[in-house]
Amino acid sequence: LRVMADNATCPPFQLGRPRYDQSSFYGRLRHYLDIVDPRTLLVSESRLQECVKLLDDFRCGTLPPGVSDAQLWEAQKIKQAIVHPDTEEKIFMPFRMSGYVPFGTPIVVGLLLPNQTLASTVFWQWLNQSHNACVNFANRNATKPTPVSRFLQGYAGAVTSAVSIAVRIGIMFSRGYQRLTGTNHLVSCPSTASANICNVVLMRHTELAEGIDVRDSSGNIVGSSKIAAKCALLETALTRVVLPMPILVLPPLVMAFLEKLPLLRAHQRLVLPVHSLVCLASFGLALPLAISLFPQISQVEVSKLEPEIAMATDCEVVTYNKGL
Repeated sequence: LRVMADNATCPPFQLGRPRYDQSSFYGRLRHYLDIVDPRTLLVSESRLQECVKLLDDFRCGTLPPGVSDAQLWEAQKIKQAIVHPDTEEKIFMPFRMSGYVPFGTPIVVGLLLPNQTLASTVFWQWLNQSHNACVNFANRNATKPTPVSRFLQGYAGAVTSAVSIAVRIGIMFSRGYQRLTGTNHLVSCPSTASANICNVVLMRHTELAEGIDVRDSSGNIVGSSKIAAKCALLETALTRVVLPMPILVLPPLVMAFLEKLPLLRAHQRLVLPVHSLVCLASFGLALPLAISLFPQISQVEVSKLEPEIAMATDCEVVTYNKGL
């Protein structure tokens, strides 16, 4: 009965394709809620291998009888959350999208601590941008290999410039903003958003230099495009601008209200745990909303790409992995 119910609620399984319509924001949101589901962090290695084997059996036409569409969609969800689509290698747990919220929330709490000094601001921004750099690199388009030396150069440049931007803009905004409002709670938002853009570009600069693979309707690689790489980085950078807005704006506003309540006034020890929960909820809300702005597998018209790509295919539209 359960298998029949699962099949009734699930669309027919399509290997390598999203379960939900990616042409709508709602469909992308449902898709990315699967990708960022923190429960996939608890999946064991044996369970992952079962899922990979199930998908391989489906590809080869040797699927055991009785396997439902729901089981296949679940297997694909688990693989997509853990394994990089280009390298077919496991992504280190703290740098998966499903680990972004659990591992990033303590950093967000640190960024929003009151009465920050210059040293504490630099430390939390360094930690935040280091985590972002690793997430950006781990979830990049990896159709081209990246040497370790190039990763280290990108990391050093990304973190140094991002922290510098965050601190400078933070000081600039805090002076004017604090004079107007008497608080600096919202200073982290513009500084972090600006730093995030710099971080994405420098951590994925190899894509701009070498291009990324574009594929035809059959999934065949038809060429490497620098123009598609620019589109991929632009879309990713825009998500990194939207991402910190709810995370850095909502908790200070919510906490300003909650700290006036008798409960927190009487029990100051509860302030930090409550603050952490508010940050966790804000982060959990912001991440899927931000990355749902664009599909991971994006489309571009061949006429907008390099001439050699247009000559290599009869397709009018090709696809590429934007990364996350």
